[in-house]
Amino acid sequence: MRCIVLAAGASARLGQPKALVDIEGRPLIQYLVERLEAVGLEPVIVTRAELSVDIVLTLSTRTVVINPNPDAGRTGSLQCGLKQILDTKGGTRAFRLLVVPVDRPGFSDNTLHMLMQKEVCACPAKDGRGGHPLLLMPDDIARIRTATPDTPLRELCQPERFEVDDLHLHLNLDTPTDIEVLRDLAI
Repeated sequence: MRCIVLAAGASARLGQPKALVDIEGRPLIQYLVERLEAVGLEPVIVTRAELSVDIVLTLSTRTVVINPNPDAGRTGSLQCGLKQILDTKGGTRAFRLLVVPVDRPGFSDNTLHMLMQKEVCACPAKDGRGGHPLLLMPDDIARIRTATPDTPLRELCQPERFEVDDLHLHLNLDTPTDIEVLRDLAI
């Protein structure tokens, strides 16, 4: 299974780069990538040029891709990550893809394991609302590759939702309070 971490957002609401928020003495991007590596994934990190040096310095042995137009949307960032995967891992083989937005880290390791076992496009849900990460299948990936970069992902895939008990599944890092909640979770 392939994995892309989306870290190209502008962080306008938070006022500081979400990927670089300190969690347990390390940047959030490192905390998240290490969680994913612990279950055998090798994430490709997609970011914006302004953050690339800090992310590369933090994760010097990982693959970091710069999205030249991150404000176009998440689909464009996914396309940049997919291009990297296809160029380096071979482009003809079908694969499943785990998409992990850096600003939505409230999923548990148990949820991650359950998601990785799915054989359909899927995402965890809590109280009927879908969450993250998102698992994409080859057909979804094909649609994303040919879409315009600003096409919302909800128009390109219809994930099957499975209910989980993760109290903070919908945590979205937009305020200093959200960061404190994440810091409490990471302990």
